Amino acid sequence: MKSLNPVKTSAGVRIDPRRLRSRLDELGAVSPIPGGGSCRLALTDEDRAGRDLVRSWMVDLGLRVQVDGIGNMIATWECASGDPVMTGSHIDTVRTGGRYDGNYGVIAGLEVIETLMTAGLTPSRPMSVAVFTNEEGARFQPDMLGSLVYVGGLGVEEALDTRAIDGARLGDELTRIGYDGAFPVPGPAPYAFVELHIEQGPLLEAEGFTIGAVDGVQGISWQELTITGQSNHAGTTPMSLRHDPAYVAGAITVFLRELATEMGGNQVCTVGKIDLSPNLINVVPASALITIDVRNTDEMLLRQAEDRITTFLRDLSEREGVGIDARRLARFEPVIFDPEVVRLVESIALEHGHTVKRMPSGAGHDAQMLARVCPAAMIFVPSHRGISHNAAEHTDDVDLVAGANVLLDTMWSLTENDPNKESE
Repeated sequence: MKSLNPVKTSAGVRIDPRRLRSRLDELGAVSPIPGGGSCRLALTDEDRAGRDLVRSWMVDLGLRVQVDGIGNMIATWECASGDPVMTGSHIDTVRTGGRYDGNYGVIAGLEVIETLMTAGLTPSRPMSVAVFTNEEGARFQPDMLGSLVYVGGLGVEEALDTRAIDGARLGDELTRIGYDGAFPVPGPAPYAFVELHIEQGPLLEAEGFTIGAVDGVQGISWQELTITGQSNHAGTTPMSLRHDPAYVAGAITVFLRELATEMGGNQVCTVGKIDLSPNLINVVPASALITIDVRNTDEMLLRQAEDRITTFLRDLSEREGVGIDARRLARFEPVIFDPEVVRLVESIALEHGHTVKRMPSGAGHDAQMLARVCPAAMIFVPSHRGISHNAAEHTDDVDLVAGANVLLDTMWSLTENDPNKESE
C-alpha cells in the first residue's frame, strides 16, 4: 500500500463496552466447557450453533451476508461503492477453547459497524466482517483453511475432500450443517484487512503494553510422523534388542527442545500429540504417531530447522531399527504485514493514549492469508499470563475495549483514505 494520508479518526465515537461483553458471553455460552471456555470444533453441530448466532447478529444489522463454497461467512455494510475494508477472524475453537480466541475479532468487527451506524457516520467504503472456516486446524488440516481457500492458496475441491481427525469429509460436513454456500471462491480481494485478536502470549502483559501493532506472522511447519517398530514383551525383551517407537518419540521430543534452545531467537518447536499402539503397560509399542510443530519468523532459519530435523530422523531411524514416515500437514512461510497499515495501527493506538509494541505473531492467523491479496495487519491486546487454547483464557475488559476502539478508528481511517490522493 502507498503511503496513507494522515490518520482520520471517527471524531471520538467509541464502541459500547457492555454490548461487546454481552455478545462475547453469549457466544461463549454456545457449547461451554468447565472453567468458562467453549468447544466448537469446525463444522460440528456446536460450530453450526455458533455460526447461527453470529449470523443472526449480522442480519439484525442489515448487513448482506454471503456464505461461500468453503463455508466462510462475509457480512458487508454496503454503505458505499468500492472494495470493502474487511475485518474478522474465526469462531471455531480447539477442544479446550477459551472465550476470546477468534471470537473477539469477529464480535469487535460487528461492534465497529453498529457503533458507526448508531452514531450516524457513514464510511466512504463498504465495511465487511468475515468468519473464516476451520482456522484452528483442530479438526481438519491445514489450519487457516477457510481463509487459504478464500485467497486462492488452496483449491476448493481439494479442501472439500479434506478428511477430519474423526474421518468425516469436510464437504459433507458443510452440507450437513447447512453452510455449503453458493458464493464463489476464491473471493474478491478487499481494499485492506485488519484482524483484532488476543495476543495468546505473555509479552504485552509482562512488558506493560496495551496494544500490539503486529508486523508479521511466524512461518509454520507441521508434520505427522508415523514410527513403526516391533511390539514385544516388556519384561522379556532386552533393552539392546528393542525397536521401540515410544523411545523414538521421546528422543524426537528431546531433540526438538534442544534444537529450539540452540537456535534461540524466535525458533520454537513442539510435539503436540503422541499416540502409541497398542498402548499397554506391559508391551513395547508396535507404533507411535506424533505431530511436530516448528515455527520461526525467518524463512531461512525455518528451513535450516527443517533440514536438521530431517537429518536427525534419518539417523535415528537407522540407529533404532524403526521406520519413520513423515506426512506434511501444513507449511506456510513467514508473513510481513503491510508497513503502512502497521504504522496506522500504531499511530491510532498512540493517539488513543495507549502504550504500543511492534511485534510479530507467534500463532497463525487468517490475516496472514489475506496479506497475499491486500494490505493487511493485526492488532493485539494482552492475554492474562499468556494463556490461550485453555478455558482459563482471559483478557481484561478495559483491554478488550481499547483494542476494539483502535480497530474502529483503523477501519474508519482506511475507508476515508482516498487512493487517488496517496503520495508515492
